[in-house]
Amino acid sequence: MSRLHAIAISLFLCWSVSASSTDASCRDPDVARNFGSLAYAAAPDATIEYFGHNFFQITSNRGTKIITDPIAPGMYPTPVVTPHVVTVGREHPNHNYVELAKGNPVILRGLSSYGAEWNKISTTVRDVLIYNIPVYQQAFGAALKGAAFVFDLGVVCIAHLGDLSHPLTPEQIKAFGKVDIAMIPIGGTFTMPPDTAREVLGQLKPKIAIPMHYREDMSLIAMFLKGFPNRRLPNNTLVISKAALPPPTQIVVLTPIGGGYRAD
Repeated sequence: MSRLHAIAISLFLCWSVSASSTDASCRDPDVARNFGSLAYAAAPDATIEYFGHNFFQITSNRGTKIITDPIAPGMYPTPVVTPHVVTVGREHPNHNYVELAKGNPVILRGLSSYGAEWNKISTTVRDVLIYNIPVYQQAFGAALKGAAFVFDLGVVCIAHLGDLSHPLTPEQIKAFGKVDIAMIPIGGTFTMPPDTAREVLGQLKPKIAIPMHYREDMSLIAMFLKGFPNRRLPNNTLVISKAALPPPTQIVVLTPIGGGYRAD
């Protein structure tokens, strides 16, 4: 990343940190915002469903549903989803097929001008604070703008790293805050490869990391898992409880419905 790119990210993050630091458990993960007593923390705090590529649904313990980077039909079975919020980290049909969302969700795009510029987001939808962080993705050797998103569920802090292709700057690490769960790309080419992804895990230190953007290439998974505690689940769903999170970083591999089909 060039010095000019680093300066651009630093300037953007000055806004991002100040706008999202108020009343945010990602900044202070031990403070549960309006979530009752500490005993309540033993209950499930979030449910995460993986639909393939970068496409997830996050459901808070108050029922707020967020989908991330919805993918166009063809690569995986298209789920029926009725979210309150849709986030888009890259303007490409593998990430921005918002038409599949039923109802009338809030659409949050991390980029404007169809990917040419970063779009600043810091907003609360129902019980979830959502903000974005500018990153770079790769395209045939060129660095293109991308967006990561952070979801502050009051007890649990979840980060979706989008098509991140590089180690994080100190400013970016500060903006992410105390991440509990990280969805992290490992595919290479358009995103970072497994070795860089492992470096980013060392920077963010999430309790759980969920790999994405690997097109069911299990050789990439094997490289990413090496040396980390890990679990491979036969289904696409993970239920999260803050009180039950592992102390070191654990990698959890989810199996999307219809996983196994690979496409370029």
